[in-house]
Amino acid sequence: MPPDSIPLHQLRRVLVVKLRHHGDVLLTSPLLATLKQHAPQAEIDALVYADTAPMLAEHPDLSQLFAVPRKNKGLAAEWRLFQQLRQRHYDLVIHLTDSSRGAWLARLLGARWAVCGNYGGKPKFWRKSFSHLYPVIGGNRRHTVEIHLDALRRIGIQPDQAQRKLVLVPGDAARQRVQQMLQQHGLQPKQFIQIHPASRWLFKCWPAARMAELIRQLQSQGRQIVLTAAPDEKERELIGNIKAQLAQPLVDLSGQLTLKELAALTGQAQLFIGMDSVPMHIAAAMQTPTLALFGPSGDIEWGPWQVPHRIVTSNHPCRPCGKDGCGGSKRSECLDLIPVQQVLAAMQALEAEL
Repeated sequence: MPPDSIPLHQLRRVLVVKLRHHGDVLLTSPLLATLKQHAPQAEIDALVYADTAPMLAEHPDLSQLFAVPRKNKGLAAEWRLFQQLRQRHYDLVIHLTDSSRGAWLARLLGARWAVCGNYGGKPKFWRKSFSHLYPVIGGNRRHTVEIHLDALRRIGIQPDQAQRKLVLVPGDAARQRVQQMLQQHGLQPKQFIQIHPASRWLFKCWPAARMAELIRQLQSQGRQIVLTAAPDEKERELIGNIKAQLAQPLVDLSGQLTLKELAALTGQAQLFIGMDSVPMHIAAAMQTPTLALFGPSGDIEWGPWQVPHRIVTSNHPCRPCGKDGCGGSKRSECLDLIPVQQVLAAMQALEAEL
């Protein structure tokens, strides 16, 4: 235990700040559960971007969820947010990124303790904003969940294995709508495969022709396929390209689901197949067996967490490079060259152990 561990029994309110993308926010959910287990008397709040709020909304260990727009709405909006947060009188601020907003909040909210990763290159002002700093071990050597939990280890909390699962609550309304959609399409729970071919970053996507070939082979086995994607023009273009290469129909729900409804649907799938993206993390949270294709991003750091899974990669010595495609082209050869048979073999191995 660190010599400067904090007295957990003195915690009344805690603010967790995670201003990143959807998957990053969902991967903070085990930290909330672990903190609540070790300080059950504390009220735990979170501050996230507004579009990512569904990832933590209705988390059973969360007291209040504060959401801010990604784009600054002016000083008046910032002041209102600060006033709301200050009224909570936090004892501890946990800042899970290197943004300057978290450093300012750690100073201005008057919390007795503040913890953050010791990111290199930060000025003295930033580092002195926190009472506790912990080393950040990146480079695709540890999973992001464990990196988050280091914030708790730094203040004296050793996480239990049982508390490290992802938590995502779809909610009754989402479950009911998805049930209606399944009935409408004649689908039974746990009798279909969900395929989410897209990512907001195209360099993380498998080519449409290979995804179409995978679907054709699955359909020839009698599998029912449900396609999903975000209501984004580029993602729907990819879905259209895939469907144009198919002879048999399938259920296409791309662009029709909220994030909570996507979670409810994924919870009903027998298997999820997709890329390194938030739907993959949602599948892990819903405990749906997951097959994920990884190219330039790090599978150790971002892979499916605590769920039966297989990760399919190539043997390119340069991966994971973290770049937006080879030569900045938005196309990743390490993904493009993964053969369909390799994916099918991984799927067969995964299903054999379920």
